[in-house]
Amino acid sequence: MFKTIVVGTDGSDTAAKAVQVAAELAGASTDGALHIVSVGKTVPHAAVAMGETATAGAGIARAQIEEDSTKDLQELLSRAAASVEGVAPTVETYPRLGNPAEVLCQLGEQIRADLIVVGNQGMQGGRRFLGSVPNSVSHHAPCSVLIVSTA
Repeated sequence: MFKTIVVGTDGSDTAAKAVQVAAELAGASTDGALHIVSVGKTVPHAAVAMGETATAGAGIARAQIEEDSTKDLQELLSRAAASVEGVAPTVETYPRLGNPAEVLCQLGEQIRADLIVVGNQGMQGGRRFLGSVPNSVSHHAPCSVLIVSTA
């Protein structure tokens, strides 16, 4: 039985389907836990430093951009958690910055997840060979992976 489940969302309709499936799986156990992650892009140093003459100024700008991004991610996560309220016994959210596949796998390892759920968005055509999130997670996850058909 899968009790500790990680699922990623970007707020899209297809990701919402994956979150719903993950919540239902977590809800199949009275002590199931759903961990919803949303990952934003990190801000490259060069992008922030452009136009900044002082390194401290660039650091402050980067921190503000990342703080704003994290707030946006938390709002998205709040909506995702609300959409599965009452389905999974426990729901926790994680706003993160970085590479989505890496973050999903790292969180899965950190919390000792039984399952990582991802949608199949990006698995069609040439992208499946070039490193889509589901493809990367399926190869690097520390636990079982469920790829949900979100079409």
